[in-house]
Amino acid sequence: MSGWAMGKIKSTGLLAGTMLMGAMMIGAAPASAADLATKYPVKAPVVVETWNPWQIRLRVTGVVTNDSGSVNGIAGSGLKTSDTVIPELDITYYFTKNWAAELILGTTYSYVTGRGSIDGLQVGKTWLLPPTLLLQYHFTDFGNFKPYVGAGVNYTFFYKQDANQVTDLDIKDTWGWALQVGFDYMLDKHWGWNVDVKKLFLEPDFDVVVGSTPYTGSTKLDPWLISTGITYKF
Repeated sequence: MSGWAMGKIKSTGLLAGTMLMGAMMIGAAPASAADLATKYPVKAPVVVETWNPWQIRLRVTGVVTNDSGSVNGIAGSGLKTSDTVIPELDITYYFTKNWAAELILGTTYSYVTGRGSIDGLQVGKTWLLPPTLLLQYHFTDFGNFKPYVGAGVNYTFFYKQDANQVTDLDIKDTWGWALQVGFDYMLDKHWGWNVDVKKLFLEPDFDVVVGSTPYTGSTKLDPWLISTGITYKF
């Protein structure tokens, strides 16, 4: 075979090899890209939800008093105080997911009347403001149902005191203890329904003047505060 023929055969073989290698590279390109995507997936950024420690409640509260007390120096005397229904605002701050402090704000009035040996005596009417600070423990293992217990201190201001069938009436401001139990049922991460029961231990002293005769005494209010309302968690 001549040298020219041999050279042509070699050139043809080299061209065919080059074309085959190119075709293999083109066919392998998509598979290589797919492998790269599989080995190195694109991850979505992690969203960190911020936690807000503040919460408020707006409740309707029934105030049920103990109806106990007496006037010193009048044998067999007793006292009765009226029950009321009031709005109540509560502000809660969470130190942790479980521990919180709650400030209870509301005001109400009460009519004071005599019982026993002074039955029917219309002593008068007083307004009272009993801000209460409670330390609470919230249970977090029951899903949307979130019960809690609390204990704290109360200071009650008596103001706008009006004597009725007595000459003068002065009920003294006083400290007291408070206990609490309740629950929130959360409808979503912000809104919930609340039921709450508190017991305040209040036994204020008072001065009263009947005619021209001064008397002293004490009344054991010890009211139950029975509430329901809405919760908003920030």
